[in-house]
Amino acid sequence: MNDIPPLATATRHSLGRRLLTAFCVMALTVFGVLLPSTANAATICNSQTGSSNGYYFSFWTEGSGSACMTFGSGGNYSTSWSNAGNFVAGEGWSTGSRRTVNYSGSFNPSGNGYLSLYGWTTNPLVEYYIVDSWGSYRPTGNYKGTVTSDGGTYDIYETTRYNAPSIIGNATFNQYWAVRQSKRVGGSITTGNFFDAWAGKGMNMGQYNYMVLATEGYQSSGNSNITVDSSGGGGGGGGGGGGGTAGALHAVGSGKCLDVPNSSTSPGTQTQIYDCWGGANQTWTKTSSGQLTVTMNGTTLCLDAYNHQTTAGTKVETWTCTGGANQQWNVNSNGTITGVQSGLCLDVSGASTANGALTQLWNCSGASNQQWKLG
Repeated sequence: MNDIPPLATATRHSLGRRLLTAFCVMALTVFGVLLPSTANAATICNSQTGSSNGYYFSFWTEGSGSACMTFGSGGNYSTSWSNAGNFVAGEGWSTGSRRTVNYSGSFNPSGNGYLSLYGWTTNPLVEYYIVDSWGSYRPTGNYKGTVTSDGGTYDIYETTRYNAPSIIGNATFNQYWAVRQSKRVGGSITTGNFFDAWAGKGMNMGQYNYMVLATEGYQSSGNSNITVDSSGGGGGGGGGGGGGTAGALHAVGSGKCLDVPNSSTSPGTQTQIYDCWGGANQTWTKTSSGQLTVTMNGTTLCLDAYNHQTTAGTKVETWTCTGGANQQWNVNSNGTITGVQSGLCLDVSGASTANGALTQLWNCSGASNQQWKLG
């Protein structure tokens, strides 16, 4: 089909207003006028984003009827809505990635609604859905084939929005869909399998923006209770030793994580180890081309050996991704990470275990300050 599904059409117009509102909120945040909220054991009924128990959340309502979101412990949230025009609520991550998302709970729409893993990428701008359950209407679009993942078969669809609101303002962009052939509520969603399936159909992803396990209702009533968790790594692709293809990069010798200081997006920032806290500046993705990327505030950078140097003591930094050999890494089964160009190991300088200890290239010795685990 070439037409956007009725729910998707109505939702996208409303979604545009929601995203435009979110864009304005972020702009205000930059200027210090409004800070993201932190929700713990609270109920919210107005549009906002923030964090709850370490998870990113997004809640939007267009205002008619009633819709509220209540935060439980960990990654749990519940929703209740009555005669709501349109609302979307979800918990997840401020930066999407290849990971296995585990969730459980209940989803009870009376009328139109979706339960989906939902997110955006930029460059290219893409809005994507992995739909596990729905209400009175099953989404559809331009059929591309199927993908089998996590115990089910999903139909792949693509739709296009023209000059429509998005996370970067009005734009023309594609929507990617994977819709389960039989409904379920609860299980695992291995995002890499879907990203790879879309790519195999020429539906390419860009730099990840937010990703949430979302409850959406349109001109309907209902309730949901969802608990989200993640294994942190992998799925749908090869990885190195000691973990999956995405997640925190743990420094085994110190128990800390590879960290971009102050979440800096300035190229040339030397990486360090720091207490693990799950932030975007500690979330690394091993790409199919051998890069280790980190995405912060919409900017994706690559782990880089300074100035293409191949000598011991060369600082390891973040830099604009170029595809160069100094940005390609082997994540090895023995726990080391070696530079493809230099053959040297990613090393914590001086074998330090302190917060702020810097990273460098060094001759591989098998020492614990050269041991890493991804995910």
